[in-house]
Amino acid sequence: MSKYLVAALYKFVRLEDYAALRAPLLEYCEARGVRGTLLLAAEGVNGTIAGPQAGVRAVLAHLRADPRMADLSHKESWAAEMPFYRMKVKLKREIVTMGVPDIEPESMAGTYVEPQDWNRLVDDPQVVVVDVRNDYEVSIGSFAGAVNPHTASFSEFPDWVRRQSQPGGVLSGKSRVAMFCTGGIRCEKSTAYLRTQGFDEVYHLQGGILQYLEDMPSEDSRWRGECFVFDERVSVVHGLAQGSYGLCRACRQPVSEQDRLSEFYVEGVSCPRCHDKHDDARKERFAERQKQVGLARGRGARHVGVPPAHTASPAPGRQD
Repeated sequence: MSKYLVAALYKFVRLEDYAALRAPLLEYCEARGVRGTLLLAAEGVNGTIAGPQAGVRAVLAHLRADPRMADLSHKESWAAEMPFYRMKVKLKREIVTMGVPDIEPESMAGTYVEPQDWNRLVDDPQVVVVDVRNDYEVSIGSFAGAVNPHTASFSEFPDWVRRQSQPGGVLSGKSRVAMFCTGGIRCEKSTAYLRTQGFDEVYHLQGGILQYLEDMPSEDSRWRGECFVFDERVSVVHGLAQGSYGLCRACRQPVSEQDRLSEFYVEGVSCPRCHDKHDDARKERFAERQKQVGLARGRGARHVGVPPAHTASPAPGRQD
């Protein structure tokens, strides 16, 4: 039976005193047996925590006791094993890195669209639908007809917008843009950025892909493929059931069933994407790590640095 509550959270809100919040928040979490990672920045808070139900709920209440975070929302799941080794509260310039100063998602984000209204919006031929996730995430699934910016990191997104706003680009002359991401945090920032660039009607999917897959019956869905998630399930499908993808421990990218049949796939060491990107010495280290993982599993133990398989739900706040 699952006994650890996992809470993924984020909120864009001005926290000018964020550095002063770090030590008391860390102490509060540790005193209640809560572990995970929380990011604090002047633009807000973002992270995933886990622990005894009472402890996690106490931390959430502690955050909401600050009037600036009174309406903080979170997503819950349960884990049979503690998915984190320690509690970390980190100070950052941004809670999700875009690299553009003075973006204010708390006041400038686009219009939220509920999952039940999303199909009607994206079916409109006048709307440009943009997937703001990274290329390796898009590669395993997306909404039908969505534009893939082919970015390796979120910080590349503003440059893509600038290029595609030029004559001939997919955004050129367009005023209606719908955007989506895994859990919502990247969409809030990207829609705010587009509004600063003069786009009049910018929308984003409330709750992200995960909420859509949870709420939308598969027979009515515009989603195609699977959704990459930042936990040991690797991917999910409708109903948030576990998907078919595994994870390459060398490059941290998803591997399909076909990838795992490749001569270049060695569990924990390489996959078709990265087999030629690491030298022999590094591959030897990966192989030794995988050997230790196997030995730990054989003892029924958990190897440091490898989370328990398929226990926690995705953390759209921190990783998204």
